[in-house]
Amino acid sequence: MTRKLLPLWPQPEGLDAHAVLEHRTLQDGMPLIVDEQMRPVEPICGWFRALAYENKQPETMRAYAYIVRRLAEFLRQRGTDVLGATEADLVGYRWARTELDTRPIDGATWDKEAVVINGFYNFLLGRGLIERRPFRLIGRSQTRNSLHSGVRRGMEIRHMSVEQYLFFRDVGFGGQLPDGSVDDSFRGWAPHRGRAALELALLTGMRLQEWSTLLLPELGVGSRRTGDPVTFRLQKCAKYESPRDVYVPSAALDMVDHFLRLERPEIAEVSAKALARRGTDLFVVSKIDHEQGRLHGVLEGRRRQFVMSAMSPELRRVTVWENEFGVEPLAVFIGHGGKMLGPSSWDRIRKDAWLRMRAHADHPSAPILPGKAWRFHDARHTFAVQLLKYLQRVRVQGEIERDKARGMITLPEHYSLNPVLTVQRRLGHLQTSSTYEYLRYTEDPMKYVDAAFREWSAHDGATYADIALRALDADRAEVAGA
Repeated sequence: MTRKLLPLWPQPEGLDAHAVLEHRTLQDGMPLIVDEQMRPVEPICGWFRALAYENKQPETMRAYAYIVRRLAEFLRQRGTDVLGATEADLVGYRWARTELDTRPIDGATWDKEAVVINGFYNFLLGRGLIERRPFRLIGRSQTRNSLHSGVRRGMEIRHMSVEQYLFFRDVGFGGQLPDGSVDDSFRGWAPHRGRAALELALLTGMRLQEWSTLLLPELGVGSRRTGDPVTFRLQKCAKYESPRDVYVPSAALDMVDHFLRLERPEIAEVSAKALARRGTDLFVVSKIDHEQGRLHGVLEGRRRQFVMSAMSPELRRVTVWENEFGVEPLAVFIGHGGKMLGPSSWDRIRKDAWLRMRAHADHPSAPILPGKAWRFHDARHTFAVQLLKYLQRVRVQGEIERDKARGMITLPEHYSLNPVLTVQRRLGHLQTSSTYEYLRYTEDPMKYVDAAFREWSAHDGATYADIALRALDADRAEVAGA
């Protein structure tokens, strides 16, 4: 295969790093893969630069970087590179990842990696660096490639019962005992913070990045009456930056208020001096416009103003305001040093809560726990399933009343009363097919199995276990008499 090497990243002569950066400014969060001489590895870095200019999220590009770096290292060991790879090389890489690795990945995980690899080679093809893809497109629609595992999968939806949720919230995060009493031996830090976070996730259906990056004004702090709900606009921190309005009921806000009154002031006061030392790195807010959802302040020595819904997670992490203690972060959920808690911190908090739940799993008041630890995202799934159940009941009752009146449903009523469309809007799904996945979980099939075979489980008043024991005793008696 003829390879065409194009200068994707022109550099000034010499190895002056400052000159290189001045010549080609790097986007924040863009991965940079270098060789042994600390030179950018092309065309991989050129691909990341293109992704950065397309406003791809830094977390997404970081995940892509690990995937492409592993592929490049595999190809290097086979004596080739990403430009010279053949279909046999890529199929061999799939085999290595799914079968030969110390910890092989499953088909679903591989398919996600294959999508990234396909996107990378689409970039190379579009830039003229390769003449054709090193794999075939297959299927009638020619939308899948030969790297696909062939595994058909749906969404992994895990939802909790109310008993499981309360156990997760109050025992795991809150430090209570399963019977609801106080555990004097609990040594967890900021239990109200964890309880408030889980309550927000459950009652709003927000994803981890969405609720963990919230700012105080977005929850109406300073403008909301006690007991009132809140609705705010979500965009930059949403998945795919797809905008939607989020409704936060008063029950979730009450739980957040407990954290704001009992734990957050101490955390903020202790971290005030550490934040003040960061100086110009901070966006210091001087005015909060609640009506317009806008913050006014100083960032890097310049007067700036931002619409809160358009603020990135990175900007939110450095957003502060001044009060009687000095500088205080404007983020709702903060930790040591006044920093907004990131995904790794929340994951550590969640794992600690799960270990505590497992330690009390044998208590008579404890619900049945799954073998796999609960995630914050499972609260989002629970929100979707419970909301869908409720809306279906409302829809059925509405149709019964409409049949009595012999009225016809209008198109606006169809859209406003359709349970799936309503849940889709609440969750921010781009495709209705994603929301339809939850319909499979609105009923528990195991309950119907138990009911359907209840009469089959007994014979002459005896269960199958009793019948088996009698048969075993009869066999033993027969052997003893022989």
